[in-house]
Amino acid sequence: MPLLLAIAIAILQGVTELFPVSSLGHAVILPALLDLPLDQKAPEYLPFLVVLHVGTAVALLLYFAKDWIGIASSLIASPSATRDINRGILVKVIVATIPAVVLGVVFEHKLKDLFGNPLAASGFLFVNGFVLFYGEKLRKRFALANDRKELAHLTWKGALAIGLWQCLAFFPGISRSGTTMVGGLIAGLTHRASAHFSFLIATPVILGAAVLEVPKLLHAGAAASFGVTSIIAGVVAGITAYGSIAFLMRYFGKGEFEALNPFAYYCWLAGGAAFLYFTFA
Repeated sequence: MPLLLAIAIAILQGVTELFPVSSLGHAVILPALLDLPLDQKAPEYLPFLVVLHVGTAVALLLYFAKDWIGIASSLIASPSATRDINRGILVKVIVATIPAVVLGVVFEHKLKDLFGNPLAASGFLFVNGFVLFYGEKLRKRFALANDRKELAHLTWKGALAIGLWQCLAFFPGISRSGTTMVGGLIAGLTHRASAHFSFLIATPVILGAAVLEVPKLLHAGAAASFGVTSIIAGVVAGITAYGSIAFLMRYFGKGEFEALNPFAYYCWLAGGAAFLYFTFA
């Protein structure tokens, strides 16, 4: 794969994985839309994607290092309010992750045919706009802005609901970060707390998915495919992802406004235009 193309894909991954606009949807739509010289069935492509996901996961770990250190320390710390809060967050991360793990095992093969279908991906990207837009509407219905809660006040039931929302992202074009943020808003969290929790649960999901592929790659003898281009792209994806996290955390921290609406408009425009193109071109 040419280095410039690899870097472009890495930047796309670093942005769309965390912005609520679906990285998988873009990964399916753009190569077909732009007729990129990209063979997604090539033996070196899966190792390349694994490296990109590892780069994104490292960015998440670094940005939220204080959270993860606090969570790890709480497992051996003496009783205190801080320890209890961090242990509670760990429990909620686990609870929110369980639905994706269970349903992923059940439905992975059944949804596999959609992953390479740009028409389906563009349609689901359009639907993602409605998820974000009406998520903001539901936020207003479930709690007033001044009643919004911070992450420490999230209940395990709210965490489970967020985990169930996350499962919608099995469809290419539906955003994992978008659905979990919507779930957080409906659970009563602030926009910033919703984004914070979304990124916390993204870390084990993204890293776990990448790590699970490594034994398969080694078994298939694909280790040699981890070349210099892949490593450079992984670093670029990590740097881009870190910048995306920093931007989004500032953006969602500005106050309780309809923060997901601009992303909804983008999904309607991009998904709708792509759907029409693949339908009539």
